[in-house]
Amino acid sequence: MRHGKKFNHLGRKSAHRKAMLANMASSLIMHKRINTTVAKAKALRKFVEPLITKSKDDSTQSRRVVFSYLRDKNAVSELYREVAIKIADRPGGYTRILKTGNRLGDNAEMCFIELVDYNENRTTEPKKAVKKTRRRKPSVKKKETVATEALVTEEEKAEAKVEVKAKAAPKAEAKTKEAPKKEDKSDKEAEK
Repeated sequence: MRHGKKFNHLGRKSAHRKAMLANMASSLIMHKRINTTVAKAKALRKFVEPLITKSKDDSTQSRRVVFSYLRDKNAVSELYREVAIKIADRPGGYTRILKTGNRLGDNAEMCFIELVDYNENRTTEPKKAVKKTRRRKPSVKKKETVATEALVTEEEKAEAKVEVKAKAAPKAEAKTKEAPKKEDKSDKEAEK
């Protein structure tokens, strides 16, 4: 009986499984996102997240331990140079699995597994803190400034009305001057 045995063997012997996970982890580190089945992605997550955590400590010993799992110099150097710097403040959960549907050939459940900090569409920027205000009576100084602003605006309105009237007056005079001229022409036409 297999009570309590959660390890997914993925239908492979241990050497084949370790090699496959090492290759997938290297590809994930190099390309930041890979397409695979959900079962392999879940196994890969358990394999690669401890290695990413180990990469936060950049020492010779931790590099050797990571290399013993990945077996790829380029992936190890990429992990320590770029990925470790970007995830330095994250306390875990470095990968994300996005399901994409079923494969046509065998109907296997497919997904993308990606490094969380490298997906620009899904990363959320921290929300800016909204300044909180209290509802309270305005202070005496505020009342005075509001009152003076009201007076200033009323004075400005009065001045604007006077200016509008002054501008409108010459136009009205021009209309009255033009009106008699039109009458003169009509009178002359009537006389003829």
